[in-house]
Amino acid sequence: MALPQPTPTFGPDDYLAWEAAQTERHEYVQGEVFGMAGGEDRHATASGNLFAALRSHLRGQRCRTYMADVKLQVDAADAFFYPDVFVTCSERDAANRLVKHDAVLVAEVLSPSTAAYDRGGKFARYRQCPSLQEYVLIDLDTRSIDLFRKASDGLWVLHPLVAGDVLTLQSVGLSLPVDDVFEDLETD
Repeated sequence: MALPQPTPTFGPDDYLAWEAAQTERHEYVQGEVFGMAGGEDRHATASGNLFAALRSHLRGQRCRTYMADVKLQVDAADAFFYPDVFVTCSERDAANRLVKHDAVLVAEVLSPSTAAYDRGGKFARYRQCPSLQEYVLIDLDTRSIDLFRKASDGLWVLHPLVAGDVLTLQSVGLSLPVDDVFEDLETD
C-alpha cells in the first residue's frame, strides 16, 4: 500500500526561484504552493475592463496598474498572490520588476471554485498588507461588485454595488460605472 506523500514546502526565496522556472503560475501561502487554474473569457473581459479604466486614469502618474501575471507579496501573511488587477504607487515597487509589495487596490474576479476563498482566507491575508486601502470582488454571475474599503479606524467597510451604481475607488481617485466593468460580457 502506498503512503501519502507530504506536500513539498518552500521558503519565499525557494518559491521565487522555483516559480520562475514554471510554465504555469502558482500562488504561495506559508510554504505551500497552489496552481492557478485557467479562467473563462468572461473573467478576462471583466478584469481587462477594470485594468483598462485604471490604466487610462493613472496614465502619467506614479501609480501603476498590473494584471494577473505580476506577483504581489504580502509579507505579514507569508504569501505571494497573482491578483486579477492591482495598483501600487510605491517607489519600492517601481524598482522591483518581479514582485510588488505595496498595493493600494486589489481586485479579484470571482469564480465558483475560488469565490469562498477570495471572500475569506485570501481577503484575510490581503488585509495584512499595510498599504491596502480597497479590495474589490467582481461577481460575474450576479453582475455585482463588493467593494471593501479600509476606514480611518482600521475596520473594513463593505460597499455593495449593482448595475446602475458607480464604483468609486478612493485609493486612486477613480469613479467608474459598474456597467463598464461588465461591458461586452456575454449573458448566459
